[in-house]
Amino acid sequence: MIGFYAGMSRDFGGGGSLLDRASRMRYPALGLFGGADQGIPAEQVATFDQRLDDAGVEHQVITYPNAQHSFFDRRFAEYADASADAWARVLGFIAAHAGR
Repeated sequence: MIGFYAGMSRDFGGGGSLLDRASRMRYPALGLFGGADQGIPAEQVATFDQRLDDAGVEHQVITYPNAQHSFFDRRFAEYADASADAWARVLGFIAAHAGR
């Protein structure tokens, strides 16, 4: 699973929020978040990370300190360094987990 600034407490299509689902995840996960994202509190990102730890899920959670929500798509030019790092991590994650 690769998630960019996913809403932590929002239920997308039933089955609970991402925070609810974290303890049931069984596949490797990469989470990429903006540290200045007003819609996703740092406490929720930390809770997500901890729940994946507790579930024994291989994962990496990255927070880009000054990046806002949508730093990768709508604000790519403004957050070019964070976006370039995030893209490299996405490609690396896919390469490392392809065929699992």
